[in-house]
Amino acid sequence: MRIVVALGGNALLRRGQALTDENQVENIALAADQLAPVALHHELVVSHGNGPQVGLLALQSAAYTDVAPYPLDVLGAETQGMIGYLVSRELGNRLPFEKPLAVLLTMIEVDPADPAFDDPTKPIGPFYGSEQAQQLESEKGWVFRADGDMYRRVVASPRPKRIFELNQIRWLLDKGAVVICAGGGGIPTMYEDDRRLVGVEAVIDKDFASGLLAEGIGADRFIMATDADAVYVDWGTPQQRPIARVHPDAILAMADDFPAGSMRPKVIAAAEFATNSGNVAFIGTLADIGNMLEGTAGTAVTVEADGIEYRS
Repeated sequence: MRIVVALGGNALLRRGQALTDENQVENIALAADQLAPVALHHELVVSHGNGPQVGLLALQSAAYTDVAPYPLDVLGAETQGMIGYLVSRELGNRLPFEKPLAVLLTMIEVDPADPAFDDPTKPIGPFYGSEQAQQLESEKGWVFRADGDMYRRVVASPRPKRIFELNQIRWLLDKGAVVICAGGGGIPTMYEDDRRLVGVEAVIDKDFASGLLAEGIGADRFIMATDADAVYVDWGTPQQRPIARVHPDAILAMADDFPAGSMRPKVIAAAEFATNSGNVAFIGTLADIGNMLEGTAGTAVTVEADGIEYRS
């Protein structure tokens, strides 16, 4: 099977952890433990988030006041190289030497008229207390939103329209490579009126970009690995129930009930992939990747489901 696995932020950095190389390597090593068996038996494409990393680079860039801060498309490209290298290295430590691995810088087109540019929602960077967030907002003009009892910077997150490197990804898969691409939702780009491609000050949602990638390369399975073992109805209440299988129309009807910055894009991306491809999307934990492929863990979004089926 051809499988796309989108690694959530928890695969790279757990909430509250310092953004150190050591912490990221430790978490990526755990992810590689789960991904390596998949790579041995299937065609594997890995995408990943970059919210903490691109936010840190933006802070570092803003601290160097001799030049203007680097734009988010350039910083996003830097995170693709950094995280891609670590994922490739740790996977390579677990796979036969002969198994090729490729990290591909991936540009993704967005629409300059996307309404997301007027309503920033994508959280990036570390968590701040209220006082710190207000100070940065005043100093740098950044926008912050509450995330639990803390605050995070938010930026525009337009919908991805087109992945430019699909042919290269397919070619690498045909050669037997594990491909690491579309990191951080891809490098956001758009065409100006003269058809000149330029970078965009935005961060594309990783789940939407990964769903577009999975559909574009004809993936048989699309897995979004997160820190939740399934999609839950009535999450956080005594009535919460994990969904085992769900029809894409049924999960889309509930999309607004899920948090905009975490589970909502996942269920929308899963529903769109399942509808457009006829194949199955999964949402669950990294440790359950193998079990999800066997249908015994996580939430499966599939056109074969009859409404919503709950896990007992």
